[in-house]
Amino acid sequence: MSSDQHYPYEPQGSGQAGQPYDPHVTQTWEGQTWDTQYQPTVRPQQPQQPQPVSYEAQGGYAYDAYAYGTGGHPLPPESPAAYQPVYEAPVYEAPVPVYEAPAPVPAAFAVAEPEAPAYSSPTMGGNARITDAQRARAEGRSPVIEPGMRPAALTAVLGVLLAVGASVGSYALLVPLLLLQAVTAAGWFRLNGMWPARQGIALAFLGGVTADVALLAAGRENAPAAILGTLGVWVLLTLVLQLRSHADPDERMYGLMATVASAALAVLAAGHLGAEPDAVVVGGAAVAAAVLARAVPLPGPASVVVALLAAAGAGIAAGGLTEFGTSGALLGLAAGACALIGLRVASYDYPSRFVHMTAGVALPLTAAAPAVYLLGRALA
Repeated sequence: MSSDQHYPYEPQGSGQAGQPYDPHVTQTWEGQTWDTQYQPTVRPQQPQQPQPVSYEAQGGYAYDAYAYGTGGHPLPPESPAAYQPVYEAPVYEAPVPVYEAPAPVPAAFAVAEPEAPAYSSPTMGGNARITDAQRARAEGRSPVIEPGMRPAALTAVLGVLLAVGASVGSYALLVPLLLLQAVTAAGWFRLNGMWPARQGIALAFLGGVTADVALLAAGRENAPAAILGTLGVWVLLTLVLQLRSHADPDERMYGLMATVASAALAVLAAGHLGAEPDAVVVGGAAVAAAVLARAVPLPGPASVVVALLAAAGAGIAAGGLTEFGTSGALLGLAAGACALIGLRVASYDYPSRFVHMTAGVALPLTAAAPAVYLLGRALA
């Protein structure tokens, strides 16, 4: 680098004669490695005042505009804009419907409504129509409705079948007895308002079948042990099964009581198989006569008396065909009284046609089984 080289940022000519100081000249370097080209400083220009632009130059807009340029013309004088009304959409109001009652139909053209059936089919939710029993309870009367003649006829047929089967043999008696136990199990659950209860019905019916098998295996002389033993086992089994249920505690209690009662009745019906054959003949005839006489439309006390007299008369008649003789009247009277109790149970508290055709048919014969067994043993 030469001796006359200036230091950085030192203005050129500041220390030499004949070169006045120019503040607008960029500092340069005299070295070989820097650019020594003259770079003039850009002087700031004075901003131009905006010139008004004419109305026609802006395309006819109704406002003033300014732009950087020359040769503008003044805007035309302002004039007030004309009033333009604002459009409002009409509000739609929906018409309010007016209900008009239908004109009454003349009596000459009125169509008679069909009469409602006496009972409805069994359903899960129940029947919305008020039943005769509900109307009777609302009016303060007894809600008991007798099954009627048709269930009584079926009971009489089943009683005759039991009598015929007993006169033939134990295995012939077993066929109508199984039918009696099945109808008893199903009718008791429906009478308690539990339907469908397939597991409970099957369990109760299986208890009756077990009692029948135990009686056939042990013999009539061991009938009490077979019946009570089966009943005890079935109560324990029902209790265990209900404890495993996931239902509410109240529902489990209702199910436990209904299942135990149904199984007890089905097992109790096996007493016909353990009783003396002649006693079953007399008892079946007496129950058939009692339920048929009870179905006759008579006043309450008179109907009961007539039914008991019919049972005693049937017992005498059947006793004349067997070894019981006139003592068959006592057996027939006791069997008829038990049958009326079972019939009363099947008639109480909102029964339906299904209840009448199951519990109303089976309970008279089932309830008469203890009397047939005990009195048959005593009078034989």
